[in-house]
Amino acid sequence: MPGELVLLVDDEPSILQLARMYLEREGFSIEAVDDGPSALETAARLHPALIVLDVMLPGLDGFEVCRRLRKQNDPVAILMLTARDEDIDKIIGLELGADDYLTKPFNPRELVARVKAILRRSERTPRPDSAPMRLGDLTIDPASREARSSTRVLNLRTQEFDLLLTLAENRGRVLSREQLLQQAWGFDFYGQTRTVDVHIAQLRKKLEGSAARIETVTGVGYKLVADQG
Repeated sequence: MPGELVLLVDDEPSILQLARMYLEREGFSIEAVDDGPSALETAARLHPALIVLDVMLPGLDGFEVCRRLRKQNDPVAILMLTARDEDIDKIIGLELGADDYLTKPFNPRELVARVKAILRRSERTPRPDSAPMRLGDLTIDPASREARSSTRVLNLRTQEFDLLLTLAENRGRVLSREQLLQQAWGFDFYGQTRTVDVHIAQLRKKLEGSAARIETVTGVGYKLVADQG
């Protein structure tokens, strides 16, 4: 992971300077640009391991940059920066193929934690000795990283699968947002826990029609349960 190239895309010089300083301190190589077209050109030329991508950019906004990269089947990891604390912005980014998001203003320590966690996930290998888990009509196979509801394959992104797997491994047990961040995201720094809520909302949509469901325990966290029979 140290030495890997991270592309920073933001039109605020202070953000670029702060992010560069903290990421370089952790051993990452940094390239920085300040508009959407330059982001696409630099990504195609340098093939970074991860892009820290602001939503509000001149030329092309971050959503469009993300959409074009995924349309080109570019697998680069993407961490989106949003200036507004609105779930719709985050959901749009995740649906377009971003790996995670961070809301401005952010703690630079959390930025580093997110970058490291995303890159660790991209290096994660399947567990061939892990047997499929069943909960109601839901089957989760850690080896193939595939989840099925009855005969329907769920179209889950990497983080959604990791979140579902963590909930299934703790079926019936309530997990706090901090526990989910640690187990499903691999974070060792807890800042914005709203990322858990946004991913839970997306995962619930994909579980619609299944006997398995995610319940909210107010003030505590979430648990995965299933109707029997």
